Amino acid sequence: MATERSDVRIHEPRGDNQWLTGLVFVALAAQFMTVSMLAASMAPGYDFTQGAISDLGVIDETAPLFNASLVAAGALNLVGGALFYRAHGARWILAVYVLAAIGATGAGVVPLDSGDLHGLFALAAFLGFNLEAIASGTRIAGPMKAISVLAGLVGIAFVAVMAVGDAGNPAVFGPIGHGGAERLIVYPPMLWLLAFGGYLLAEPPIDAAAD
Repeated sequence: MATERSDVRIHEPRGDNQWLTGLVFVALAAQFMTVSMLAASMAPGYDFTQGAISDLGVIDETAPLFNASLVAAGALNLVGGALFYRAHGARWILAVYVLAAIGATGAGVVPLDSGDLHGLFALAAFLGFNLEAIASGTRIAGPMKAISVLAGLVGIAFVAVMAVGDAGNPAVFGPIGHGGAERLIVYPPMLWLLAFGGYLLAEPPIDAAAD
């Protein structure tokens, strides 16, 4: 029987998989953020301010570790998105998760020095992970809803900053540089995945009705 909770319609859960969904999201974000920070500390001469995150995928000392982490992030996002889909049933949200998964996996398989294809995969990941935060926020209520939307909006705003800077206006990056701007695309959705995963692990089973 459906009940009302804030602006979200709640119904009986479709399977006891909420804890697994949360665990997958926490594992995704934790492994990627840990590996990217370790790789940045391991890479000889890596410039944290001006260097792209994807530079870590072409430096000999860090490439295998970093690219494997990207592929793992894509795979885990696909699994987590599919599990979450069983709760909300909205295909458009699942499509956003698939976009982010393809982007992350592709960026790991096709590193930065492989040409323009890497940039397309990276853009799909940048947009996908931030859009999935906003999309997922439509299926929950309370503070976590606001956190989801805010995280996605911050990341997308810095996608725009990155586009302007890379188009020939690097002054838009300010003191944080290219590297800082790129991390403000990537870190908000990763931190959101940690928070959302914890939310799913801690909350009683809830899910929103499909569109």
